[in-house]
Amino acid sequence: MSDTSSMSPQDALVAVMVACSAADQNMRTAELVAIQRMVNHMPVFADYDADRTRRVSQTVFDLFEEEDGLDALFGLLREALPERLFETAYALACDVVTADGRHSDVELRMLEEMREELKIDRLHAVAIEWGARVRHMEP
Repeated sequence: MSDTSSMSPQDALVAVMVACSAADQNMRTAELVAIQRMVNHMPVFADYDADRTRRVSQTVFDLFEEEDGLDALFGLLREALPERLFETAYALACDVVTADGRHSDVELRMLEEMREELKIDRLHAVAIEWGARVRHMEP
């Protein structure tokens, strides 16, 4: 994505998931599979060209290399995401972080920043986090 200002709402959702997975500099297979599964099956991605995932991911990686990259990423997200998708973005972020059954401190801080940047009500955040935890519970 050479023109980052043309990020679609779906691109922004993918960027949220990639950013949360890459936050600890260790994108685990379970996280990548979760991202792919959500892009392939969730209604919000029904008309999304999944081939854009690679370009969006590269944009996130490039931003993470910059000094103020996280702030720039949040700026892009706020610009591209309609407010009605803020909780969806947070739910996707929680699902990715929870997909591998582990939570690093860095991932938890990233979720906290996402929650703040997307202005997710604390009670809603708890419900979203609980949903992710129970969806990814192991037997």
